[in-house]
Amino acid sequence: MNRVKILITRKLPEEFVNPLKDEYEIVMWNSEEQPASIDFLKKEVEDASALFSMLSDPINEELLSLGKKLKVVANLAVGYDNIDVKAANQKGITVCNTPDILSDTTADLTFSLLMATARRIVEAAEYVKQGKWESWSPFLLAGRDIHHKTIGIVGMGKIGEAIAKRATGFDMEILYYNRSRKLEAEERLGAHYRDFDSLIKDSDFVVCMTPFTPETKGLFGESEFRKMKRTAIFVNASRGAVVDEDALLAALEVGEIAGAGLDVFVKEPISGEHPLLKLPNVVALPHIGSASIETRSAMIELCFENIRRVIQGKQPKTEVKI
Repeated sequence: MNRVKILITRKLPEEFVNPLKDEYEIVMWNSEEQPASIDFLKKEVEDASALFSMLSDPINEELLSLGKKLKVVANLAVGYDNIDVKAANQKGITVCNTPDILSDTTADLTFSLLMATARRIVEAAEYVKQGKWESWSPFLLAGRDIHHKTIGIVGMGKIGEAIAKRATGFDMEILYYNRSRKLEAEERLGAHYRDFDSLIKDSDFVVCMTPFTPETKGLFGESEFRKMKRTAIFVNASRGAVVDEDALLAALEVGEIAGAGLDVFVKEPISGEHPLLKLPNVVALPHIGSASIETRSAMIELCFENIRRVIQGKQPKTEVKI
């Protein structure tokens, strides 16, 4: 009797995969760094019952149609804009993600990115390593204070709330914009709801945590950056496509805003020759929002738990519903 096949699109540590091999047939891409090829996915999905995917994998209608036995797609991320969820649902395929367990880890990284950009941490560290530190001066690599400033969070989901909680430790005024009011969060965190335009005008730090949807594509463009304070720092740890990168580059070059901390980009991985990476007031990270050992391990375990449940005819823990 043939075993149920699980297709994994990136090489995972054996400690997660080995316990499954007695029960399931595991087919796994052979690279930790490079995404699975389209040819590999098309060939192997044909007789797979489960697909364990990464946010960089395009799980489109064509691929889903090839998976004649496919019952579940488990995405190693909160976001799922890489998956055609509507097409999956029409074919009776369950889509799962990994919410909640990465909220604190992503909030830690996002606030670290805010701090690194404001206080010029990366620039200062390189200054020392390159042997440029020859004397002390009052404004040597002087950055901007974080405490008692105003943070504006665009997208007040669980991660946004976790970022706001961290901001309370810096005595920041917390503004937020969201599709719906979060009255409990307002009371618990002292946050204040603002419309989008008011938030970007009044914030010293504008933090984008909104999911990528057709409505949020290019949400931050030329006019939005022009409305911000010239001393404002923009932080994006959500999805790259919510930002017009050309408009961001222009705003930074002419001094419409003071700096940017970016964990995500429109095209990933971003080219080392991208002009944004040439600017000293940009801190760029390789999409590592949830990349702690503990959290990524928990995310992997949740994906496999969702796969097991669907294969066994049970309700998954975290199904995506649209």
